[in-house]
Amino acid sequence: MTLLLIGLAASTLLSEDAACLAAGVLVRQQHVPAWAGVGACAVGIYLGDALLWWAGRALRRLERSTPARAFTKLARLVPRRQALESAVDSPAAILASRFIPGSRLPLYVAAGACGQRPRRFFLWTFIAVLVWAPLIVLGTASSLLGGLALLGMARLSSRISWRRLWIRTSARLDRWRRWEFWPSAILYAPVAAHLLRLAMRHGGLGTMSAANPGIPEGGFVGESKSAILARLAGPGTLVSVRIDEGGTEARLADVRQLIEAGDFELPIVLKPDAGQRGVGVRLVRSLDEARSYFAQQPGPAVMQPYHPGPYEAGVFYYRRPGEARGRIFSITDKRFPVIVGDGHSTLEDLIWHHPRYRLQAHVFLARYAALREYVVPAGEPFGLGMAGNHAQGALFLDGAHLWTPALEARIDEIARRMPGFYIGRFDIRYADPDAFRRGEDLAVVELNGVTSESTNIYDPSSSLWKAWGVLCRQWTLVFEIGAANRARGCTPATARRLLHLALEHLRATPPVPLAS
Repeated sequence: MTLLLIGLAASTLLSEDAACLAAGVLVRQQHVPAWAGVGACAVGIYLGDALLWWAGRALRRLERSTPARAFTKLARLVPRRQALESAVDSPAAILASRFIPGSRLPLYVAAGACGQRPRRFFLWTFIAVLVWAPLIVLGTASSLLGGLALLGMARLSSRISWRRLWIRTSARLDRWRRWEFWPSAILYAPVAAHLLRLAMRHGGLGTMSAANPGIPEGGFVGESKSAILARLAGPGTLVSVRIDEGGTEARLADVRQLIEAGDFELPIVLKPDAGQRGVGVRLVRSLDEARSYFAQQPGPAVMQPYHPGPYEAGVFYYRRPGEARGRIFSITDKRFPVIVGDGHSTLEDLIWHHPRYRLQAHVFLARYAALREYVVPAGEPFGLGMAGNHAQGALFLDGAHLWTPALEARIDEIARRMPGFYIGRFDIRYADPDAFRRGEDLAVVELNGVTSESTNIYDPSSSLWKAWGVLCRQWTLVFEIGAANRARGCTPATARRLLHLALEHLRATPPVPLAS
């Protein structure tokens, strides 16, 4: 029987399915015990998994000792290399590959080639073997037809749904591994203790609202974007017009009148007057699209000319009361999501196989629900968003390289147009990085108050500890400036008022999804 079991284990290297079916038949005919048949197949399968991993490790060593052009040819042995590299460390991917024909070889080889942690890999392949081998061997031992049916169902179901489950589950797991995508409640939990300490030191939570006396409640939540931009009107600020709430056709008539008068031209940007996190921003290319927007967005809106960029920066500014000039606390270099077609993949497939965009696939696929099956031509870029907001898909990088004394002086000049403004973030579009550094070619799209973030923290290369440190320094400035204004006679809002505003904002009708 020993030689028979060794033969079963060895035969798994040729065909796992055939070996498991044969083991099940032998168990059914009582030639081998059930535990022995399952064990032989499991050992053989696990050995095969290990050999694939070591083959990948050998490929990695070959890469280091071979000219780059030779490795380029070898890399073609691993299809969808980038997608695999992002999945090889995912337990869900390893488990799902056991059910997906043809996926185990490239995945396990890629795991070895990418240098993934061996202990983690071998633990999850062991668990996968413990699931698969008993399932097929014992199923066949009960009934040969049942085993064949079970194997067929597993393989068939894999073609229908397991591959999709693998990709989407691994994306969700990767999202949780990246703190930049954590919910705000989790990200801000450690910062909350610092906020409480600042509130106790500076006379209460409402002190933050005194940081910007020129904005209602300091810009805590729900402030009117159009009112703020009107006070910043001048060179460097985009023209903005408030479209009041009302009937769809009446509001559309206001837009048409502004276009016909020559004040605006299509395309334009429409967004909620009190929106948050880039929700409800839409690039409108026709009056019909404007009609559709107003039908879905009943609240007051802001109408702006479309600035094509292609660049946008978030400039976090502060000035202490009584100081001669303000300073730039941080700059965020924003990159808009663009995907390039290959001529045969659908938009949905391109998104799910992109190492970053798959992490926010729910945002992009909701935005372009009607174009999921659209095949993007080879080499053609497809923009996935035009709002410079992290939650809407933009990549945020630390823009410290954009800082210059000239830019800081220009931002300070714009900020001083608005009496009572001391701290917040400007969102600025521009066309030329060099001109931007010189303080030229600025187009302020928005100004956000005390609850705006120093968004450079979302740079993927930044650590979570660094992000917490930046947020704590930012909030320290908010309370110190608020306390200074309070000492100068400014009356802050009460904590009860701030809570009421927050609850009202949460209960407000959600704006339409962002689309472009």
